[in-house]
Amino acid sequence: MKLQFLGAAQMVTGSSFLLEVADKKILIDCGLFQGSKAVRMLNYREFLYDPQTIDCVILTHAHIDHCGLIPKLCKNGFKGPIYATKVTNELCRIMLPDSAHIQEYDASLINKKGQRSGKKIIEPIYTVDDAFLALQQFVEVDYVEDLMLDENITVRFNDAGHIMGSAILEIFVNENNETVKLLFSGDLGQPNQPIIKDPSIISGADYVICESTYGNRIHKFYDKEAKLAEIINDTVARGGNIIIPSFAVGRTQSVLYYLSKLVKESKIPEIPIVIDSPLAIAATNIIDNNQQEFDEETLALLSYDGSILDVPNLRLTKTFDESKELNNIEGSAIIISASGMADAGRVLHHLKHNLWRPESSVLFVGYQAEDSMGKRLIDGIKRVKIIGEEITVRAKIYNLDGFSAHADREQIVDWLKQVVNPIPNNIFLVHGELSASQPFAEYVEEVIPTKTYIPKYGDIAIIDGRNWHIEETQVVLEPAVKDLEEIFSLAESDFIIIKKRLLDLVLAQPNKLKETEIRIGKVLRYAKKILNDL
Repeated sequence: MKLQFLGAAQMVTGSSFLLEVADKKILIDCGLFQGSKAVRMLNYREFLYDPQTIDCVILTHAHIDHCGLIPKLCKNGFKGPIYATKVTNELCRIMLPDSAHIQEYDASLINKKGQRSGKKIIEPIYTVDDAFLALQQFVEVDYVEDLMLDENITVRFNDAGHIMGSAILEIFVNENNETVKLLFSGDLGQPNQPIIKDPSIISGADYVICESTYGNRIHKFYDKEAKLAEIINDTVARGGNIIIPSFAVGRTQSVLYYLSKLVKESKIPEIPIVIDSPLAIAATNIIDNNQQEFDEETLALLSYDGSILDVPNLRLTKTFDESKELNNIEGSAIIISASGMADAGRVLHHLKHNLWRPESSVLFVGYQAEDSMGKRLIDGIKRVKIIGEEITVRAKIYNLDGFSAHADREQIVDWLKQVVNPIPNNIFLVHGELSASQPFAEYVEEVIPTKTYIPKYGDIAIIDGRNWHIEETQVVLEPAVKDLEEIFSLAESDFIIIKKRLLDLVLAQPNKLKETEIRIGKVLRYAKKILNDL
């Protein structure tokens, strides 16, 4: 059999793996690439396989970096079933059309700008119609029940404890008169998190394809409720708002759980709590309607028959006009809005109206990718550009660990240690930046008697029983990036030299200050123009 790594390979996005057994081709996940412009351009590449030849898709969960290219796959000829759990199926019915809307909107903006400069018109990756057509191919699968793809391939879905409906996949392959078991962790959740159950323990596997998002990190364990209450109470005392950029699926519901608990225990005042995201509202309703998936702690909080939406002073804003009205709320409010990395969505409007206010707070509760607005704010940037306007950052910026839906280094290893019957012959580490997966690989090999391999985009693992080897990728991604990094490194060195010379010049000749400022301004404007033209 062959296993090709087509995404989430030395990166945390675009999850996709192609399993070939005899004449059967099975795609595990088909995720959208998110992040920098260079990474997002992978979404426009042709697939490294013919979509018409794929027999089925097995989907681990509904996050866009795992399911977001399914409409493109179907648009390009895939006609087979897409197997997913009940909740994943339901969440995809809101996630994929929403993603399609974003693709259409982004394409229209690019084309509007491109027309002025004579650039070629681009098509969206897929449309809303494409998304709805793809949804017709989804097939619901229950946890723990065996799904027979043919007489030689069986798939079993297990709870991953990441978001509602997320799955760890066991794939049993009969080949050459022996059975080989592949174990896909999907995105592995933290144990003891609200609402969702803990990740399922799997007895053994021949090969594990394991995520490593936080392979170099240990989550801080502290009283999250107390810290959240402290931030809210301090902000209310100053008369400001608490803006919480949050992912629509998973994170919004976790935050809502803690806020509900704090209000009911009178640890925070009963101020308006607003979910300002149609997608998050729809996702919350889906999750609320699937309480059979809740853990015991959450059911107890709800008295076994309540709703996670039963929160005092909770408001749900669906229209953009309702969203804008939030800026007129008197006193303090807690506003939960997408996107989680503050790169897009309604949260930008709330940041625009609150970042300049020293009485307000911005609270991040999830992973912030490099170069995202959220990461820059956490790193202490003093001025940001939001919707075409320069904003001075005066609000207090908080970043609370422990809300992540991903297991940390020790939690992943604790889970892997229980995969013992048999102990894996190899663990392929995916869904992690090299800065996380490389040290994690070394740590795993110290504590578990097995080997690890960190695949590159396009690598193929040739598996024959417990023997395997890698056909290294011929797809070129890294060299260009490395060349660019080298150019940046040289540019930074030149900048330091130029900066020192100019400072020395102005110190020696103060009358040169104005002229120097004008010339630096010209250089910066020219550089921005060049970048905007790319």
